[in-house]
Amino acid sequence: MKKLSDIGTIKDILSRYGFNFSKGLGQNFLINPSVCPRMAEMSGAGEGVGVIEIGPGIGVLTQELCSIADKVVAVEIDKRLIPVLGETLSDFDNVKVINRDVMELDLNALIEKEFKGMKVVVCANLPYYITSPVIMKLLEDNLPIEAITVMVQKEAALRICAEVGTRQSGAVTVAVNFYSKPELLFGVSAGSFMPAPKVDSAVIRLNIYKEPLFKLDDSKKFFTVVRAAFAQRRKTVLNSISSSLGLEKSVVNELLLKSGVNPQARAEKLSMEDFYNISTLI
Repeated sequence: MKKLSDIGTIKDILSRYGFNFSKGLGQNFLINPSVCPRMAEMSGAGEGVGVIEIGPGIGVLTQELCSIADKVVAVEIDKRLIPVLGETLSDFDNVKVINRDVMELDLNALIEKEFKGMKVVVCANLPYYITSPVIMKLLEDNLPIEAITVMVQKEAALRICAEVGTRQSGAVTVAVNFYSKPELLFGVSAGSFMPAPKVDSAVIRLNIYKEPLFKLDDSKKFFTVVRAAFAQRRKTVLNSISSSLGLEKSVVNELLLKSGVNPQARAEKLSMEDFYNISTLI
């Protein structure tokens, strides 16, 4: 099995396939040999477990997942990497590579087809530019999965794992906490990648609730309110919601008071219950 965290090995493989890194796809390959084994182990992969990996790159994390999981399905958008993965994963018979955009995939259908009878987890080194959309798709698609373990930009990791109602929290914090219990696992320095990004990364794990935090008649409305509240985070929740949703301030003010929320507060100070109460009344 090729040591895919070795710079010489990476350069040799990419050179033979005429591969150049795509800035548009946020491609940075891991060269720190300690990261992927640790990430795979903490993802929940193991006997009786199937893993969905998003953006396998040249397969460094994929190899580790294949070594401990029953089956791995890796979704790679870059068709140039498919023959590369064919070589780097040739030692494993428990992996399937799909050349698709994960945002366009029916993941429920994929899980039903590929992982019958297995527990399922997601594990991925996500490109920075698509972190939030991918995480929200995984959560909002109501997938039968146990956990999502992903490497993201450190700043994004801190926001996702922040406590709702604190200064670091944002709309994504509320959304993630609605579906799961997030935890920050460990940091990864910029020097762990080739080419090295300008910022550090971190690995987080989202432990999926069996049931969402609240039962909502209209979850779309709930998240619309959350996004509206944080849309202009320097403004009061009254101004941000009224401006973002095009509602009269007097109407929003009354709704906030009925919800037990101070109209002059900022969104970062609101609790999950506050957002729930506002969305049920608005």
